[in-house]
Amino acid sequence: MSMMKKLRFGVIGAGGIADRRTIPGILASQHAVLSAVMNPKEADAIRLKEKYGANAAYTDGATLAKDPQVDAVYIASPVAEHLHQALSVCEAGKPLLIEKPLALSTADAKRIIDAFAAKKLPLAAGLMMRFGSHIRQMRQHYQAGDIGNLSSIYSRFSCWYPDIPGAWRQSLKTGGGGALMDMGVHVIDLIAFITGSPIRQVAAMQDTQTFAYQVEDASSLLMRLENGALCTLQSHFNIPDDAADWRLDLFGTRGCLLGEGVLGQVDAGKLRMLSQKESGGYDSQQDGQRPALKALSTGYGDLYAREIDSFCLSVLEGRPLEAPAEAALVAQRVVEAAYQSQRDGVFVNL
Repeated sequence: MSMMKKLRFGVIGAGGIADRRTIPGILASQHAVLSAVMNPKEADAIRLKEKYGANAAYTDGATLAKDPQVDAVYIASPVAEHLHQALSVCEAGKPLLIEKPLALSTADAKRIIDAFAAKKLPLAAGLMMRFGSHIRQMRQHYQAGDIGNLSSIYSRFSCWYPDIPGAWRQSLKTGGGGALMDMGVHVIDLIAFITGSPIRQVAAMQDTQTFAYQVEDASSLLMRLENGALCTLQSHFNIPDDAADWRLDLFGTRGCLLGEGVLGQVDAGKLRMLSQKESGGYDSQQDGQRPALKALSTGYGDLYAREIDSFCLSVLEGRPLEAPAEAALVAQRVVEAAYQSQRDGVFVNL
């Protein structure tokens, strides 16, 4: 059996999440190798080149994109840099995996998507939680009808992110938003991914409760899906990590899927399911013995290696993208609707 070609990756914005997660994911991938890294600070670019054994180090994204030893590009730079960097990758004719949000605004995100579509180049978004083992199970069991018609979704996702001088995520000009834009957007995407039902109405409250930066450190979002289900999402930058309770829970007319710790950068957590053939009549006492929920086992892996492998197979074999950039655009539209809801004090229809 012949060895499949491996995609040679160039990484624009090699630092932060790329250094912690995605470059190790490239190295662990079956279908990718690391070829080049770019960081605006030359010393950091050289350090990362040596750390990971890349062939080349750059301080400019457009130059990396033109490197003939680079087959595909991954962008993890500050959001304000995404538009011009993505367009330079498109001009170089290379497939792109880009972190969310795609750009500072949905208008700029659409410019990126249209440019890649015009050249028929693969464009995927860094929605790596779609590759979570329990997330895939939730999608499978929900779509099989195991919890009946969807009534409600509840989710909470947070971190402790205090004031840090120069942190691009803490500035509107460079990050575009706070806890909702950075963290909540993943859950917004997962709701659509798991249920297949678009979000049609949004009401939201955002505040900067604890810290001094511009963007929100607390967000509560209420969403109505096309199928009628009501969803609640809490996103926070001001809950200590030790106090965090990350979860994604689905409730239907015949049961539930309760995902504890299934969100985040690591494939982990616990998933329990109740699936009843019928729900029975009204129980006025509300004190009966409830049936035990079934714990669903799974095999965990590296979310980022799975993300890279999936992208590579789409590029190399023409498979449909499992995390297309259009999905990130849809999620960002919901985030913008949430900010509009806070600003104008209204429900926003999508």
